[in-house]
Amino acid sequence: MIELSNIEKRFGDAVILKDISIRIPEGSVTALVGPSGGGKSTLLRCINLLEIPTAGSIRLGEEKLAFVPGKRTSWPAIQKIRRQTGMVFQNFQLFPHQTAIENVMEGLVTVLRWPREKAHERAMELLTKVGMTDKADAWPSTLSGGQQQRVAIARALAPSPRVLLCDEPTSALDPELSAEVVDVLGQLASEGTTMVMATHDLRLASKIANDVVFLEAGIVVETGSARAIFSAPERERTKRFISTINAAHTYDI
Repeated sequence: MIELSNIEKRFGDAVILKDISIRIPEGSVTALVGPSGGGKSTLLRCINLLEIPTAGSIRLGEEKLAFVPGKRTSWPAIQKIRRQTGMVFQNFQLFPHQTAIENVMEGLVTVLRWPREKAHERAMELLTKVGMTDKADAWPSTLSGGQQQRVAIARALAPSPRVLLCDEPTSALDPELSAEVVDVLGQLASEGTTMVMATHDLRLASKIANDVVFLEAGIVVETGSARAIFSAPERERTKRFISTINAAHTYDI
């Protein structure tokens, strides 16, 4: 279970997230959707503390961390939360000087201090899962965007995180390459991987997500099941957003 309570995030005088409270059940997929600048990516980065909330609290499994304005959060407390998460970025962020398998192994060897043989075995297992076994020794520069993102997903899964966080995982890809990533994320969802994704790709959200959180201007406008949000949203703002992208016509719900 992931529980965010009264999360607020400020950058100077700008309030980016306002009193966000949501629960994310274990084994579920939650999509954060909404217009650009609505706070989706910031909220995602607050979950793994790449951004430290200004106020509120986060519970991830057995760990709970409260944030007080003006009070510094300790590094050990941050690590306890962060090590339970895996992060997938929209621009892949693979190390260009390492092969695909070395990218997947890196965190296991340098952070978790796994023996290289054990890390190699785990990395091959995950590259197989995402359909990249034949590219294990390839350099990132030789891979398509979809292939790079699949390697990035394998890397994020390497330490067996409690939750996989995906920040716009398909936004840098054309429709064909995006489909590769959607298939992989769909497979992970069917296996019960807990995921939270910030996305503009509502086709991805409607196909994979159990629940949807619609954000605008740092506020939760509406939450509900993916079916309810995409077929019969209650809030007028949500309806306008969905209709703008012709969601009802294109989504498989």
